Amino acid sequence: MKNLPISTQSFEILRQTDCVYVDKTKHIFELIKNGRVYFLSRPRRFGKSLLISTFEELFKGNKRLFEGLYIYDKWVWSEKYPIIHLDFADLAYNTPEELKLTLNNFLNKTAAANSASLQDDMPVSVKFSELIEKLYSKTGQRVVVLVDEYDKPITDNLSNKEVLSSNKTILHDFYQVIKAKDKYIKFVFLTGVSKFSGVSIFSGLNNLMDITLSDKFAGICGYTQEELEENFKEYIYLLSEKLKRSKEDVLKEIRRWYNGYSWDGMTTVYNPFSTLLLFADNIFTNYWFRTGTPTFLIELLKSRNQLRGIFEPIVVENVAFDGYDEENIDTVSLLFQTGYLTIKQRKLNFGSPEYTLAAANFEVKDSLVKYLLNAYSNFPLNALRDLQTNIHNQIQTMDAKNLSKSIYQLFVNIPYTLHISKEAYWHSLFLATMNLLGFVFKGDVLTNIGRIDAVWEQPDFAVICEIKYDEKKELEKMLETAFAQIDDRRYYETYLYSGRKIILLAVAFNGKAVKCKFKELDKK
Repeated sequence: MKNLPISTQSFEILRQTDCVYVDKTKHIFELIKNGRVYFLSRPRRFGKSLLISTFEELFKGNKRLFEGLYIYDKWVWSEKYPIIHLDFADLAYNTPEELKLTLNNFLNKTAAANSASLQDDMPVSVKFSELIEKLYSKTGQRVVVLVDEYDKPITDNLSNKEVLSSNKTILHDFYQVIKAKDKYIKFVFLTGVSKFSGVSIFSGLNNLMDITLSDKFAGICGYTQEELEENFKEYIYLLSEKLKRSKEDVLKEIRRWYNGYSWDGMTTVYNPFSTLLLFADNIFTNYWFRTGTPTFLIELLKSRNQLRGIFEPIVVENVAFDGYDEENIDTVSLLFQTGYLTIKQRKLNFGSPEYTLAAANFEVKDSLVKYLLNAYSNFPLNALRDLQTNIHNQIQTMDAKNLSKSIYQLFVNIPYTLHISKEAYWHSLFLATMNLLGFVFKGDVLTNIGRIDAVWEQPDFAVICEIKYDEKKELEKMLETAFAQIDDRRYYETYLYSGRKIILLAVAFNGKAVKCKFKELDKK
């Protein structure tokens, strides 16, 4: 078995230490063959740094590292290029002075490594321009520019408007050098989490080809289903042995937890960070979300009257992906670019692209809802296990009074301004909460004459749930309407011959008020 490349961002180290490498060099070859200046946005922990490192070793001509890979017999290894590899994860940028100083040090260090020197006391943009020209002059080869996490000086200072504005100006002047020195440049590749719009840092670099939503490169980061099964077959086998479950069941569970990311609505990929940790620990849990405290994101969502996309899919136009204005961040754009929402479907609507966004998978939705419930309701995260046990017992014993209290306990502190006055919202909120607590309710279950709001199937019983919301109606009347709908449309018919007890559950919301009622179906 090959080693797992956990937190390995260096292509050289990965290949030298016999780690699993999911071959992405076909994508890399196509990029280099068909263009020169690229931008790719992907969420954190998605392999962007490894991709940049792979480009670097390729342009250095390190042939031995690519043996056995797609590109090995297609590359001209005798050609080697000077490289400027700028990784903002290694720089300081908490003040504009820090940013200028560390950029200056980086440029001097890169020049020295190539036996060149730069003028002192010059703006960093001027020194960057000088470095490109000197590397070209010294080697006779055009320069490769690789920039990783290009946007960190912006995204890490969103709450500090003064630093944000100054850093933006510095980066605008710095990046526009790439276009100005185009004749000296062989290849450019920039990565980041976000793409900023308007008169921002990209306005001086308007010759970039953005491949973020490209069909051809939808799988350039992350693992496709085929790649997962081919490259990690031994680890999948070990996981199924430990869990004492079939390979098919294990693959289904891996897919539910960590698959589902898509940038074209067709090709789905696994989060590589979470997948590797799963195979290392052999435990299904939340890996990606907990690597960084989502304080800024949670606070932003709390401050906005917008939870669409989290509890139910949201349809957006192409403009949502053009970038976002760091001075006035759109919530949906932020959730998409940071990986909390992904493209589930893309279609043409009157000739224009239309995208359906939703949470990528169970890991993302479970975690985000959990933190949101904690932030909105002040319900302690460590108390959710007790609440789960209570709700399970309340459903089994058909304890409507205490189930109503449990649901109210979760929802009571959610600000009224965040509520959406639509039954679909309360339906989604209830389902998200139940699924968060471990109750795998299936939503919108189709029958021959209707659509069941939710079904929870257990070995001994099945719960058929109808949810109602109306600010003007009494709770008791809504419960009666819910039971009448279940009866009229015979939602229970599919489950009549399963041998299980059938529990009918009606849930009614009126503002923050909630009331539940149970009935056991008489099969006679």
